[in-house]
Order: sequence, then C-alpha cells, then structure tokens
Amino acid sequence: ISVRRTLYLHQSWALSIGAEISGYSISSGLGDITLDMGGDMIYMPFNGTVEPTDTGCVIVSSTDIPAYLFRLCGLTQIKLGARQQDQPMGRAQRLVFAMLRREPDGTWAVVEPSPKFIERLVR
Repeated sequence: ISVRRTLYLHQSWALSIGAEISGYSISSGLGDITLDMGGDMIYMPFNGTVEPTDTGCVIVSSTDIPAYLFRLCGLTQIKLGARQQDQPMGRAQRLVFAMLRREPDGTWAVVEPSPKFIERLVR
C-alpha cells in the first residue's frame, strides 16, 4: 500500500521578496537574503573579524555574539581581518546574506535576520 503524506508547512518571514531595507530591494528570501546593492558599501555591523571562505564568500564573527555567524557573498574590494563596527567591509552589486546560529549539537542553522540588523550592514 502506498500512502501519500500531506505536510502543512507554515513559516512566515518578515523579509520577503520586494520588501526594502534602507532603500535596497530584497530579491530573494527564506535562507539567504539577497539585496540589490548597486555597488554600494557594506559596513561592519559590530566589532569582529571578516574571514574568507573557500566559496568566495566571507564569514563575519564576533566574540561578543559567539552563537552567531554571518555569511556574506557578492562582496568586492573586501577588507579582511579584524574590523571595528561601522568600518567598511567591501562593496556589493548583489549582497547575498545569511545569519547562522549554533545549535546545541554544534551544527549551524540558518535563521531569519532582523531587518534592523541588516540595516547596520547597508545603511
């Protein structure tokens, strides 16, 4: 006997396609958030470190919030290493952003960032 399972999923994210943050339009959502930046500057949201990844993205971390990592893709003119809050990190035509939270088992899960946090990146 073949039984089909019906799943009812409900997840509502405040950051949806077409919404704007600081005048920049969101062009994708649910997981990675994509902002059309037009080559504008991206700023460090807090004191921390910008590290390269093997995929061309960067990871932003801070000892002040060790349970979170922030993955940013699409940056050019990247400034790596220790950065202070409000210092430029680079520029982006399209910024692809993900906020990751450390789970109790040590894995990382993508979580929805608050629009206020993203405003700190883009102004």
